[in-house]
Amino acid sequence: LGVAREEIALTRGATEALQTLIAGYNKLQPGDGVLYADLDYDSMQYAMNWLKGRRGVEVAKFDIPEPATKANVLAAYEAALNANPKTRLLLLTHISHRTGLMLPVRELAGMARARGIDVILDAAHSWGQVDFKARDLGVDFIGFNLHKWIGAPLGVGLIYIARERLADIDTHYGDEDFKPDDVRSRIHTGTPNFAAQLAVPAALALHQEVGPQAKEARYRHLRNYWVAKARELKGVEIQTPDDPEMVAGITSFALTGKRSAADCNAVVAALRDQHKVMTVRRGGVAKGNTIRISPAPYLTEADLDRFIAALAVVSGNRAG
Repeated sequence: LGVAREEIALTRGATEALQTLIAGYNKLQPGDGVLYADLDYDSMQYAMNWLKGRRGVEVAKFDIPEPATKANVLAAYEAALNANPKTRLLLLTHISHRTGLMLPVRELAGMARARGIDVILDAAHSWGQVDFKARDLGVDFIGFNLHKWIGAPLGVGLIYIARERLADIDTHYGDEDFKPDDVRSRIHTGTPNFAAQLAVPAALALHQEVGPQAKEARYRHLRNYWVAKARELKGVEIQTPDDPEMVAGITSFALTGKRSAADCNAVVAALRDQHKVMTVRRGGVAKGNTIRISPAPYLTEADLDRFIAALAVVSGNRAG
């Protein structure tokens, strides 16, 4: 990650890390504003909303454009910040769990910093899917998962707080096990799952053995392979842009005019029950529900051809 050991602590996942950062961020004053977008993770949206009662702040939400481009995403964030001049805390999601959209975090963090706004970054889906160093993102507060793209067991994540910013996050429920200048005092959840934590070195060793750049290249190859074929199917809409700065491995789709939860659930069920292809519906997107595809690194082109053949049937492009 390119950070000091003293800047990270283990958590039970990215959700716990981010909830701790949002709840513990102590620079907000009554009347200040906080801002997030429709593609941010639900639990993080709830935590941002909770700050209204906790800190007395004004909470604002806006929608990321669809179809998204780097230019219109940057413009949307700039417009949202201009429309909410009291904003002092911005939530960003590096790679959306809904659509796979990858934000230009460094540019957005710089935009926020120029306005005196701090950023909390949700990197649950980016570490292990794309190759980066945390410090290069220009963000001081980040939550990570280890059980997604790194491959550790369920129940392990990381909280990152830049060393010089530790005082801006409250100690966790007044923790006294660790000194206030120890990052571990910012997260205290009782007895951890030692078995899961003891598997982390093996997961990281495999991650390094395969290589972060090789993993990213593999995910991008698999994503681009199926998306190119899916774009040839009538009535299939890809919600995630092809710009490599805005996407990595995850991408979502929907059938034209069928963005309701019921519509997307029907597609998911047909792919699963009739064709043995596992996908997942995701809601919360401003323009409607979507179906997420997250290729595993061991999938082959033949596997993806089978998915495309199934999608052709489900979308009505081919007889079943």
